[in-house]
Amino acid sequence: MKKLYILLLAVVSSASFGQTFYSENFGTATGTLAIADNVFENGAPIAYSGTADVRSSLASSGYNGASGVRNVFINAIDEYFQIDGLNTSAYNTADLQLSFGINTPTAVTNVLTVEVSTNGTNWAPITYTPSGTGWTLATISGGVIPSSGTLSIRFKSSTILQYRIDDVKLSSVSASCTLALGTATASCDGFNLGTDTYTVTIPFTGAGNAAYAITPNAGVVGGDNPNAVAAGNIVITGVPEGTAFSATIIGGTCNTSAAVNSPECKPINILPLRDHFNYADGASLGAQEQWTNINSGDNILAVAGSLSYPNATSSGNAVSFTGSGIDCFSPFTATNSGTLYASFMMSVTDLALAADAAETYFAALSDASRSFKARMFFKRTGTQYQLGFDAPSFTTNYDATLRNVGDVVFVVMGYDFNTNTLNAWLNPDLTSFSASTPATLTVTPATAITELGGFILRQDNNPTPTMTIDELTIATSTSELLAVKQNAIAGLEVYPNPVTNGTLFINTQANAEKNIVIFDVLGKQVFNTTTANNAINVSSLNKGVYILKITEAGKTATSKLVVR
Repeated sequence: MKKLYILLLAVVSSASFGQTFYSENFGTATGTLAIADNVFENGAPIAYSGTADVRSSLASSGYNGASGVRNVFINAIDEYFQIDGLNTSAYNTADLQLSFGINTPTAVTNVLTVEVSTNGTNWAPITYTPSGTGWTLATISGGVIPSSGTLSIRFKSSTILQYRIDDVKLSSVSASCTLALGTATASCDGFNLGTDTYTVTIPFTGAGNAAYAITPNAGVVGGDNPNAVAAGNIVITGVPEGTAFSATIIGGTCNTSAAVNSPECKPINILPLRDHFNYADGASLGAQEQWTNINSGDNILAVAGSLSYPNATSSGNAVSFTGSGIDCFSPFTATNSGTLYASFMMSVTDLALAADAAETYFAALSDASRSFKARMFFKRTGTQYQLGFDAPSFTTNYDATLRNVGDVVFVVMGYDFNTNTLNAWLNPDLTSFSASTPATLTVTPATAITELGGFILRQDNNPTPTMTIDELTIATSTSELLAVKQNAIAGLEVYPNPVTNGTLFINTQANAEKNIVIFDVLGKQVFNTTTANNAINVSSLNKGVYILKITEAGKTATSKLVVR
C-alpha cells in the first residue's frame, strides 16, 4: 500500500482544471423554458438573456464534469444566449481560461460563434475548435478572455443547425504552472444495496518541482506523490457513492483542480425481484438502489398509497409518471432459458396529456444492455384507453377491452425461451393463475430473444398519460410471482399474522411435510426450512414485512407475513 501523504478536508465546488471562479450548469428545473423563466445556478450580479431556451432533453455527457441536467438550446439564425455581470478583474488575461460543453450536430459547416465584450456593445469573436460531434468539452486557453469587471459572453448562431451549451466555466490557470492533470476517472469499490464507496484516479505530469497540497471534498488521498515524482496517479479512496468528487491542488504557481461525477454503484438484482415501491413520497425512483435513470428529464416519483387487486398482496407505496421524462431501468440476473415473468399493477389516473389514438409503450422487458424486447402499449380511445403488447416499436396487437381512468389492471408479461412466445395476461384470476392460463395477448417475435436482464418504465412525451405503477415482481415461474396470493393448499391456515412472539403456526388439511421459504421486500431469501411440524420458529427475523411461500405436495401458496 502506498503511503498517504496529505489529507486536507474542505468543501470545494465542482471544477475543471484550474481555479474555477465561475461555473453555470443551468439549474435543475424541468421542461423547456425561456431564458427569462429559467432558474440558473448563479444569481445577481450575474444576468442571463437571449432568444435561445433552456431544456432538460439530451443532457450533457461524455466529458469530464458534465452536469447532465439542463442545457441551452440554439437552433435559428441570430439566436443567442448571453451572460453578463462576470468579473475577471482579479485575474491576468494570460491565465484566464473559458470552457463549456457543446453539442455539435453531425453535419457541421458553421461553428457556433462565441463572443466577448467589456461594455455589452462591442463584441469580439473568439476562435475555438470543436473536438468532435455530439457532446464535447471546448476549452479556450489563456490570453483571449479579457480581465474586466464588466465581462459579457455571448453564444450566437448563424445557422439553423441545432447546438446545445452546458457547463460554462471561467478558471484561472497559471501560464507558468507545469503541473498538468489528466482526466479524472471513478470506479466503484463495491456493488451493494445501500451506499457504496468509489475510488478516483487523477493522472498527472509536470510535477516534482514544488510542494503541493491536495484538498478533496471527500475521501483519503494516496497514490503517487506529486511533490516527489514528475508523473503518476493521485488516488482518492473512500468517496461516498452519490457524492460528486472535486479536489484542488495548490503549489508553486499552480492552483488547479479536478472533478468527476459519482458512478452508480448499484447491484444486479437477483431473482425473484420484488419492488413494493416502499420509498418516501416524492422520492426519485432512479435514485433507489434497485433502479437507475437512463436518460434525462423529469423523474419518475414515488407516491403515497398502494393499488389493490383481488387476491394480490400490496404494501409500501407506488410510483407515478406522466408525459416525457426520465426512463428508469431495473437490472436483474440475466435469464436465457425457461420462462421469465414480470407482473405489476397499473392505473391510468389522467388522460389529459394523451392524444387520441396515439400509442406509446410505458413498460418493457429488456436485455442487460437495455435493448427493448417486449413492450406494454397504451392507446387512448376517446375517454377510455386500450392496452397492447408486442416486441416492435409499434403494434396493432391491442386488447379489445376499453378501460376507464381509475381502473386497476393487473399485468403479467411472460417470455418462453423454449417456444419463442411472448404472452401477456391482463387481469387474470390470481387464485388459479398459472403458465397454462390462456393469455390475453400473444406475440411470436421475428427474432428469438436470447436474453432478458432488465425491466424499464418509460415516459414517452405527450402520448404517455398520468399513470401509477405498483407491486412489480419478476420471476422465472408463476409460483414465484409472490405478489400473487394463491391458496392452492387445502385447509391452509397461517397464524398469528402479525407474528409477535417468534413462532408461526402453519396448518393444512394434510399436515404433510412442507417447504417454508420467506423473502424480504427486496426479494432476498431470509428463511428456508422443510418440516412436518406445524410450529415454525421465525425468531431470527427482524421486524418488518415479508413474503411467505409454502409448498406442500407440489402445491404452493404465498402471502404477506408481518413480524413485530
